[in-house]
Amino acid sequence: MKTLVIGASHNPARYSYMAVKMLKQYKHEVVALGRRARGVEDWEIIDGTPNIPNLDTITVYLNADNQKEYYDYFLKLNPRRVIFNPGAENPELVDLLNKNGIETENACTLVMLRSNQF
Repeated sequence: MKTLVIGASHNPARYSYMAVKMLKQYKHEVVALGRRARGVEDWEIIDGTPNIPNLDTITVYLNADNQKEYYDYFLKLNPRRVIFNPGAENPELVDLLNKNGIETENACTLVMLRSNQF
């Protein structure tokens, strides 16, 4: 299952960083997308809006204002679902995604992984 972590950080104290690490630990294929491309330990943060084929899940770590530039990108990627982590809730984007057949959840990726609900 391929997952895009959007809002990825190189800072180990950030939840998006922890999500990338835990997804990898649970053997998920992860693409980390952040504001700046850079290498982090044994993984990379990419930037821009690259095509990501066969994407299952987008997990969002951006606040609603910072998500606006990605609305069309999310639709273009057409994932099965989008997870809005705490602080990333966005009713406007949820409505848009649902109208386009994309499942949404307001949930914590870390908790979902730990409780086998991911």
